[in-house]
Amino acid sequence: MTGLVPLAAGPSPLWYATRAGGTVALVLLTATVALGIAVGGRYTPRRLARFEVSALHRNLAVLTLAFLALHIVTAILDPFVHLGWLVTLVPFTASYRPLWLGLGTVAFDLLLAVAVTSAVRLRMGQQRWKAVHWLAYAAWPVAIFHAAGTGTDTRLTLQLALYAACVALVVAAVWWRLHRAGPGRVAVRLWAGVTAAAVPVVLTAFLSSGPLQPGWAHRAGGAASAAEAAVHPAPAPADDDEGGSE
Repeated sequence: MTGLVPLAAGPSPLWYATRAGGTVALVLLTATVALGIAVGGRYTPRRLARFEVSALHRNLAVLTLAFLALHIVTAILDPFVHLGWLVTLVPFTASYRPLWLGLGTVAFDLLLAVAVTSAVRLRMGQQRWKAVHWLAYAAWPVAIFHAAGTGTDTRLTLQLALYAACVALVVAAVWWRLHRAGPGRVAVRLWAGVTAAAVPVVLTAFLSSGPLQPGWAHRAGGAASAAEAAVHPAPAPADDDEGGSE
C-alpha cells in the first residue's frame, strides 16, 4: 500500500464508476439477501417453481459479484489515492479511511468465501456449504456500514433513502421468515428478530453522529486525510464531504 498521490483537478470518471458500481452492488446484495431469507427453508412460492427461485437467487448473486468487481477495480485504478491490490483481500490496511474501507474488504472476503465454496458445493457437503453460505447474510450489514462510512454520497437525501429502503427490505424479509416459521427454535428466532431490529437503530445512530455531521471526511480519513489537508486546505464546514473524496 502506497501513500497519497497528487489530486487531479476534479473527480475522474473512475471516481464516478466506483460510486455507481458500489451503489448497484449494494442494491443487488440487498435483493439477494432478502430473497434468500424470505424464500429459504422449506417455503415454496405458489406462483413460482422452486428451481426458478433458486435461479433468480443465483443470478442476483453473480450480478452482485460483477458490480462489486467493478467497484473494487475502479477504486484501485482511481488516481485519487493509491489503495493497492492488497486492500482487496486484507482488511484495514489502507491509509485512506482504513476502518470503513476495511469493512468493505471484510464484506468482499465473506462473499468471496461463499462464491468459492459454492463452486465446490458437492465436494464439501450440504451442511458445511450451508454454514459458509450464512456468511452472505453477515456480509450485508458490514457492506451497509462500509457504504455509509466511506461513501461521499451518504449525506444526499436520495442515498439516505436508498439505505433506508435496503434496510427495510431485509428487515421485512426477516420478519416474514419468522412469521411463517411457526413455533419452535425460540432462541434462534429471538436472536434473528433482535438482530434485524437492531440494524436500523444502530445505523441511524451512526449516521446521526458520524457521516451526517460536519468534519466527517477528516475524522474518517486516517493518515490519507492528514496528507490531503497538508496539500489541499479543507473546505468550509458547510461544504464538508462534497466532492473530491471517495
